[in-house]
Amino acid sequence: MGNMNNLIIVTGAAGFIGRNVVAELNARGEDNLILVDELGKDEKWKNLVGLRYEDLVSPEDFLGLLEQGEFANARALIHLGACSATTEKDADYLLRNNYQYTRVLCNWSLEHEVRFVYASSAATYGDGAEGYDDADEVTPTLTPLNMYGYSKQMFDAWALRHGYFRNIVGLKYYNVFGPYEDHKGDMRSVVSKSYEQIRSLGVVKLFKSYRPEFNDGEQMRDFVYVKDAVDITLHFALQPFGAPGGLFNCGTGEPRTWVDLVTAVYSAMGLEKKIEFIEMPEVLKGKYQYFTQSKVAKLRAAGYKKAFTSLEEGIGDYIRNYYVPREGK
Repeated sequence: MGNMNNLIIVTGAAGFIGRNVVAELNARGEDNLILVDELGKDEKWKNLVGLRYEDLVSPEDFLGLLEQGEFANARALIHLGACSATTEKDADYLLRNNYQYTRVLCNWSLEHEVRFVYASSAATYGDGAEGYDDADEVTPTLTPLNMYGYSKQMFDAWALRHGYFRNIVGLKYYNVFGPYEDHKGDMRSVVSKSYEQIRSLGVVKLFKSYRPEFNDGEQMRDFVYVKDAVDITLHFALQPFGAPGGLFNCGTGEPRTWVDLVTAVYSAMGLEKKIEFIEMPEVLKGKYQYFTQSKVAKLRAAGYKKAFTSLEEGIGDYIRNYYVPREGK
């Protein structure tokens, strides 16, 4: 098993952010890694090709191994495994998968003095009417719009009530985009969807706006390039147990429009832009975020000083270095 003290555990390791975290750990010379994921029947396994790690276990087997006392000397547990479908309707499933499972891992980490970093979500902020403040006094008051957001909010509130943020770190990822998200299907970023629409239809379809203060396509989001999300995750995960914790926004603080995003995709592909505005499905109308903007002061105060990749730079890097090389295959 190599030197157990250097062992790092990554759950959700074949997922989008997880895969990029593992690749970056490898790039930093870390390969004493335990990956935890359910590969299922889709193409997610392809995300693991080329990565270096010690073992890959299922989420159920992982709990059993923890109960048997395995991995107690691990240095860090990066918990990114969750049901990430914001449209998932089975509330009990989300409760087990996103809330209860995270509690078990958090308790285990604290008991064994293993640094614990987990994925929360900007979905906890609901429609954003209350703002996007990651201050502890605000957290219990948030009202998510869907069960996915609520399952993340439940854990954040539980950890806060127990004072665990002295040691553990929660990251509220905003709209993350970048390589290795293809397996997410409908939950992929609009960068990925736009690229495919341009390749197949020559036009990108965006939802119309149903609020007078936003023009069609000018709804705004805080888009984060996955390399920045990974860098922030490892900034905290590689600190020793006992280093300060907290619940932090993982966004750039610079909201951009969907039109900006699509323009950058066309520009990276060297094409003239064509956008068509379509009706939003009824089921989304009441649950749609028109504006998200991360507050970054708390993240900066915790020592993360790097500048964020701009939307245009991130999209250019993604398309040139990920999509274009695959086109010939």
